[in-house]
Amino acid sequence: MAERKIARVIYSKSLSPVLQIVRIASEDGSKFPDYKAGQHIALSRDNCKLTRKVIDEQGLKSYVYDVDETGNPKRGHVTHSYSIVSAPFETVQRGYLEFYIALEVMKEGRYGRLTESLFQMEPNSDDNIYFMNKIVGEFTLDKILHGARHIVMVGTGTGLAPFASMLKQLHYETSRGIHHNIAVTLFHANRTVAELGYHTELQAIEASRTLDFVYVPSVSRPIERDYDDALLGIGRANNVLRSVFDLPPQVGRQHPVSPKLPSRISKQELLKRMKPEESIILTCGNPDLMEDVKTIAQQKGFRFEMEEW
Repeated sequence: MAERKIARVIYSKSLSPVLQIVRIASEDGSKFPDYKAGQHIALSRDNCKLTRKVIDEQGLKSYVYDVDETGNPKRGHVTHSYSIVSAPFETVQRGYLEFYIALEVMKEGRYGRLTESLFQMEPNSDDNIYFMNKIVGEFTLDKILHGARHIVMVGTGTGLAPFASMLKQLHYETSRGIHHNIAVTLFHANRTVAELGYHTELQAIEASRTLDFVYVPSVSRPIERDYDDALLGIGRANNVLRSVFDLPPQVGRQHPVSPKLPSRISKQELLKRMKPEESIILTCGNPDLMEDVKTIAQQKGFRFEMEEW
């Protein structure tokens, strides 16, 4: 059985009020378990606001805070698994795990129990976090490629995490003479440029040309200057992918924008890379958008895998 251990936050970067990058290190200085890019680990805190399930007269289920006799939410232990965004080599060399975390806002208007607590942490203050000393997951390239020559990664929001880990590890290995006979195209979207948490690092990996890698970032809530940025696309990742195949965009409930590729990348260039018979589409992130990516893959004859733990 995996042991629960204590870590502390050693680095925190706020990208927006609802998105941050966090690094943790084991409190006792011990090493984290070995892992592969794409895997995840269980994190927990003991001061999370607890909830209880309620069912209304129509039989609809919702969750409300479980309050004590004074009317304040009870607090306790909550655990959730997070994809690791650091690459395995980074953890070996630097001793930390890194995460790309969004503050969940539930339909009832409250925040996610664990993410609310995580967003209240500060380095050198209330910064203890528990982790299970076991890293797991099947969403790894050795398990899901099955001989594919080209990988199309589609990450929505923090669903970039496993792909960033994979790309950093591939770049590290290739730059040291460990060559991989694969090409990678990454579609990643978030609401704003500031929320594209690994934008600069991914641009650098692409520019290095150590990998056959094309990076297709986009924003779903563009401002005026975003339309003039040749390195930036417009729209949700699934809709940008749809535009490559001349499929109509999926209409969202909010902030509809017409998808557009970064002007530096042509549709023809991407289509040459994305041949169904030798490619696989991988996706992680928003469940609804992942289902749409699955639909695109099926319509166009691609093999498909999603991270759905």
